[in-house]
Amino acid sequence: MLSNIRVVLVGTTHSGNIGSVARAMKTMGLSSLYLAEPQVTPDGQSIALAAGASDILKDAVTVESMEEAIKDCSLVIATSARSRTLEWPVLEPREAAKKLVEQSEHGKVAIVFGRERNGLSNEELQMCHYHLAIPANSEYSSLNLAQAVQIVCYETRMAYLDAQGGETHAEDAAVEYPSVEDQERFYEHLHSTLLNTGFIIKNHPGHIMQKLRRLFSKARIEAPEMNILRGILTSVDKAVDKNKIE
Repeated sequence: MLSNIRVVLVGTTHSGNIGSVARAMKTMGLSSLYLAEPQVTPDGQSIALAAGASDILKDAVTVESMEEAIKDCSLVIATSARSRTLEWPVLEPREAAKKLVEQSEHGKVAIVFGRERNGLSNEELQMCHYHLAIPANSEYSSLNLAQAVQIVCYETRMAYLDAQGGETHAEDAAVEYPSVEDQERFYEHLHSTLLNTGFIIKNHPGHIMQKLRRLFSKARIEAPEMNILRGILTSVDKAVDKNKIE
């Protein structure tokens, strides 16, 4: 289960942070580290701060974008400390950890951490199913990257240990969720169909797609349900094309 839980760092600018994150992960039994569009590569400082977790650095996967890092995951949770104009389902670390562990029984999942200075962009956050906020002291909520990773990894390990000694979730075992890659294909299809029907005006799109992404994130659509929705969109596309011909 823990091997299916992926820690994704986006746009990391300090090599020492990569090493500190590797150490935080290994102390809690996590081993899958992805570096998305990193501004630096692991170096001597990374190895020094990893303090024995250099194997995680060695096996870390480097990709060009966050989208590539999470495309095969069926659950993605993004850390975010900033309030947003568009609200998204928000979890605290303990809730997030429980979901990560439950879903990791059936496939790859990811917890995403943004850039040291400005976190994740709105577009990146909208690719995720949930956002995670650490309830730190409101008068001094400053956490560095490795500290944030350590908190989430600790809660994940506790959720994992609870799951090992607790009851299995039979209702979750039968649930299949779409990967992020399949999810993005659905959103592309939805956007295309809404353009064809005139529901979205190309030069004035507004925030319709953002709100629809939030709607489906809240609903947590399962893979068979998404297939049904894709089928509905295809039938709409055919009807629109037929009317255009006639």
